[in-house]
Amino acid sequence: MIVVHHLNNSRSQRVLWLLEELGLPYEVKRYQRDPKTMLAPPELRAVHPLGKSPVITEDGVTVAESGAIIEYLIERHGAGRLAPPPGTPERLRYTYWLHFAEGSAMSPLLMKLVFDRIESGPMPFFARPIAKAIAARVKSSFIEPNINAQLDYMEVELGRAPWFAGAEFSAADIQMSFVIEAAAARGGLDARRPRLMDWLTRIHARPAYARAIEKGGPYELMR
Repeated sequence: MIVVHHLNNSRSQRVLWLLEELGLPYEVKRYQRDPKTMLAPPELRAVHPLGKSPVITEDGVTVAESGAIIEYLIERHGAGRLAPPPGTPERLRYTYWLHFAEGSAMSPLLMKLVFDRIESGPMPFFARPIAKAIAARVKSSFIEPNINAQLDYMEVELGRAPWFAGAEFSAADIQMSFVIEAAAARGGLDARRPRLMDWLTRIHARPAYARAIEKGGPYELMR
């Protein structure tokens, strides 16, 4: 049995969605973030030394990292589903987006979350103007330009095909979902990029996505 060690409001929601798309049986073991720090609880370290989610276990095997989990599940249980055939241009695009999501796209979004918290977090009154000025400078000169460049790039790429790997929905779209949802929540993604917004509407309309939300519980990305 596949066990998903599921942290609320996290990337592990993608794993539940993939399992629902594949129609595989699985068990969800739930973990809750610390309400003050928003970090994962220490109990996850018993599953994987880094104590982070997503992690799955199956038949004594432990797999961590979203991309690795997706590749493992597609290879072991996909039976040719949700991945283009090897050796095709679509497969190359599939592999690219599978790794782009965490390798490139998430970094500036995560940095924005951190620097937004620096701006708004508690601190001595005499330090606040300096901290806010530094945070604003980093965001305006580095973080936001990178986010905008990546969103523009993704918008153009979705003009080539309706899904990230090509004409067909694939696990690459599942992997990209957290990135684009995070961009909509805190990265400035809105109607100015209609292809990305349409893509979000289409993934949210998939029955397997709805079932995964039902299984995983309330899903709201941190702002």
